[in-house]
Amino acid sequence: MPPTDASANAGTAPVTDAGTAASPGARESRTAPATVASADSADSADSADSADSEDTLDMPLTDELVALIAEDAGAEGERDQGSGTAAASASPAVGATAVASDLSIADDLLDHVADWGPIGTPVGVLHLVPVRIERDLPIIGRWMNDPAVAAFWGLAGPENATEEHLRSHLASDGRSVPCLGLLEGTPMSYWEIYRADLDPLARHYPARPHDTGVHLLIGAVGDRGRGLGGILLRAVADLALDKRPACARIIAEPDIRNTPSVAAFLDAGFRFSAEIELPAKRAALMVRDRSLRQLL
Repeated sequence: MPPTDASANAGTAPVTDAGTAASPGARESRTAPATVASADSADSADSADSADSEDTLDMPLTDELVALIAEDAGAEGERDQGSGTAAASASPAVGATAVASDLSIADDLLDHVADWGPIGTPVGVLHLVPVRIERDLPIIGRWMNDPAVAAFWGLAGPENATEEHLRSHLASDGRSVPCLGLLEGTPMSYWEIYRADLDPLARHYPARPHDTGVHLLIGAVGDRGRGLGGILLRAVADLALDKRPACARIIAEPDIRNTPSVAAFLDAGFRFSAEIELPAKRAALMVRDRSLRQLL
C-alpha cells in the first residue's frame, strides 16, 4: 500500500500517508493479497526544497471546489447527530481469511473514518473527508504528478493511473480508506488510513490485531518546509487512537532513504522500530504506541 510520507520537515518533521505511508509503486496492493504494498507514509522526494516529505504542486483551488468539499465534510460530520444509535447501513468486510460477509456498521474495520470528525491542531482544524473520485480526482491527480511525489507514489501520468489506485481502495472491504485532508476548510493533503494487520505489510513485521497504518501526502508547495507533516501526523495518529479503542499502535513505513519523512514521524511521536525489506524498498518501520503517546 503506498503512499508517501507526510510532508516531513526535517527541521520539524513531516507524511501517508502519514502520512505516514509507502510509495505506491513499491507497495503491495491491499485489495490483492498477492501484491505487497510498501507504504511510505509520506515519502517525498529528496529534493532540497522538499522539506516536507509529501509535498506536491501548488494548485490553485476554485472557490466552488473548496465550498463543495467543505459542505460535504459538514454533512458527513452531522450525519448521525440527534440519533442515539449509529446508522444501520451494513458495511462489507473481509477478515484475514478473505471471507467476505455483511457486517453491521458497528463492525466497520476502521471504526467509521468518515465519522471521526475534525481535530484541532496548532496550525488549524484538520478534517479527514473520505475521497469521492468524481470530486477529488483532479486535485489528487495533480499532486501525484509532482516529481517529488511521483518518485515515491509511482502514480504520475494520466489521471486514470490515480483513479485506478483510488478505486482499488474504495472498492475494497473497508480495510483502507483514502481521504482528503482539509485544513481550515482547504484541501491540502491526501491520506490513506488502513488496517496494517490486514495488509500485505503484515508479512514483513510482527503485526498485532488492529494495528492501524497511515500514509500522508502534502499537496501544496506552499505547505512545504513548515513542519506541517509532523504536526498533522501527530494529530491524525492521536485521532485514530481515540476513535479506535481496540488499536494499540499506529504504523508507518517510509523509505529508509527519506530522511525528512522519517524525521517527521519522529517529530510526531513515532519511534523507529526496525528496518524492514519491502518488495520495492527498504523501509523504516515507525510506530506510535498508545502507551507512550503522552511521553513522545
